[in-house]
Amino acid sequence: MDGHESLTERFEERRSHLRSVAYRMLGSLSEADDALQEAWLRAGRADVTKVENLGGWLTTVVARVCLNMLRSREHRREDPLDGQVAHPVVQPESGGDPVREAELADSVGLAMLVVLDTLAPAERLAFVLHDMFSVPFDEIAPMIERSPAATRQLASRARRRVKGGGTVPAADLARQREVVGAFLAATRGGDFDALVTLLHPDVVLRADKAVIPSPEPIVVSGAQVVAKGAMAAMERALATEPALVGGRVGLAMAPLGRLRLVLAFTVTDGGITEIEVIAEPDRLREVDLAVLDA
Repeated sequence: MDGHESLTERFEERRSHLRSVAYRMLGSLSEADDALQEAWLRAGRADVTKVENLGGWLTTVVARVCLNMLRSREHRREDPLDGQVAHPVVQPESGGDPVREAELADSVGLAMLVVLDTLAPAERLAFVLHDMFSVPFDEIAPMIERSPAATRQLASRARRRVKGGGTVPAADLARQREVVGAFLAATRGGDFDALVTLLHPDVVLRADKAVIPSPEPIVVSGAQVVAKGAMAAMERALATEPALVGGRVGLAMAPLGRLRLVLAFTVTDGGITEIEVIAEPDRLREVDLAVLDA
């Protein structure tokens, strides 16, 4: 078997792994497949006869391609067209496999994909390769032209962003998680009575103008009214997942990992007293979002 045949065989053997790396780097199935295509073209032009660990080498090639794509994406965000607002996340690509993409998003976690998208390209590469795929720092460092120590720092910084830096006591966080989780389950299940039970009788919900297109932000109060509004969002709830929002348990709606809406809750012994719904792109950019540990 010649070098090219061996390369083809190993690439196909590792395609699933390479796609997983690319998907976590890019957050888009169509972009991940584009990255694999470009990586294959690059690999085909290389001399692999002296490569000892071909699988690891292929991972490196895919990671470098993804890094270039992320850097290009960052450049496009920094230079929006006149009169347009740069959205904090990349819009879904058309022409992909929505079922497969939904499966991938679910396997990674919607909140994780959203938080990864807030990282700088080098941070994302260091975190994904090391924390998710156990690639040593001394192998990652040359890809981003940093020392292993500096690469370790980048991964650490990304890890803190992913996990959040909230100081809410564990008992309070557990209570918030219980209540917010029950709110999500009741909304998905269309259980109106359960929702009313979770809400304080005088609960107040505030939603910005992008939640339901309106000239002014929306403010409603009362458990019955807020519960009816939640029932109208049953379909949205299917693409919603608990996350840390400003250090407290909230909800992030992120179909296929693209952040669209955040719910921030105030929970007291009497139940949910306030809900803030955020959907305006400028406000979403400012949200301190982190992954809620399992």
